[in-house]
Amino acid sequence: MIQLTNRQARQFLLMKHGLFGEYQFTGKQGVMDFVRQVGCIQYDPIDVCGKNAELVLQSRIKGFTKNMLDELLYQDRLLIDYPDKNLAIIPIEDWPYFERYRQAARQHAKRYPQMEVLTAQVRTHIQNHGTISSDELKLDGDFTWQSAIHWSSGNNTSRSVLEQMYSTGELIIHHKKGTRKYYDMAGKYIPPNLQISPEPLEDELEHHKWRVLRRIGAVGLLWNRASDAWLNIWGLKAEQRNEVFRQLLHEDRIVAVAVEQMKDMLYCRTEDLPLIEAVLQNPAPKLRCELIAPLDNLIWDRKLINKLFGFDYTWEIYTPANKRKFGYYVLPLLYGESFIGRAEVIVERRAKTLVVKNIWYENDIKPTKQLRTALNICFQNFALFNGCETISIENRA
Repeated sequence: MIQLTNRQARQFLLMKHGLFGEYQFTGKQGVMDFVRQVGCIQYDPIDVCGKNAELVLQSRIKGFTKNMLDELLYQDRLLIDYPDKNLAIIPIEDWPYFERYRQAARQHAKRYPQMEVLTAQVRTHIQNHGTISSDELKLDGDFTWQSAIHWSSGNNTSRSVLEQMYSTGELIIHHKKGTRKYYDMAGKYIPPNLQISPEPLEDELEHHKWRVLRRIGAVGLLWNRASDAWLNIWGLKAEQRNEVFRQLLHEDRIVAVAVEQMKDMLYCRTEDLPLIEAVLQNPAPKLRCELIAPLDNLIWDRKLINKLFGFDYTWEIYTPANKRKFGYYVLPLLYGESFIGRAEVIVERRAKTLVVKNIWYENDIKPTKQLRTALNICFQNFALFNGCETISIENRA
């Protein structure tokens, strides 16, 4: 067991995420290195000042542009849109590990005999016309269905059939235009060795171990308790999770970490022990300010972040306007090794202006000259990331 102070635990997490001191990741290779390290980044289509996956990357990757992610997904095909922690982006080489979910979708489709007729129409349409979105596809037939796969739903026949074919792995998302998804046959883009590769971990317990280890790596430190960090791992109840942790500890694949004044034990991957060693050297890095994505890997477990950083964050996008404490799309502000507040930022695309509508500092934060300088650099970088030429700061709480 490793013992850390609260500060050391925070530093470890930030170092793990490339948010501590100088940038650790650069350019497209940096994007790949980071995504492979965390396993997946969460996708969300809402774009107020960049989509969630783009926001995750802009805070960590030196020189990141939105085109980099687009190219890695839809030209280089090194990344792929695929459900992991809900809608997500994963490395293409992880495709075989999710075969059990595609198989479940194929079994589910057998409950709907009319599905095969409709999927045949989709195949013919793509063969004759190329990529297709649900808005452009009109199928001959209608049916009501309930999907077993969480990302497929609704009573729009075209959308339902495309999403079902996507869930079975027959289709992939070829590209997106805004929030609209365009599909094509997966066989054209997924390397043959990955298409024919069997499920690497057929045993459910081994699969759960792989996924839990992956999620621990995605956050850095996690506890063995209910958490949003475990979302969409089928069949992982408390009993299964306890056995997974027991075996991962026995196999020396994870290490227990005791943090001062915390009742629950935390765990990190054994391969991240060098970062623990680096933290124990008492580093004093350059202070950096970053806007953090609302669904960022670092804050997947909001209760853990509250315990370690004393920062209480709720994404209020689905909260009724009259009940919001802050705003519709508010991003946490990280400065050095602390969350110092949050900011409501929007992009006025026609005017090419980044509008900082509000900044709310935490109660114990005094905006010193050094902090304001770092914050201004953060907003300048954020404006560049969003293609904005000017910045308008309307209010500082």
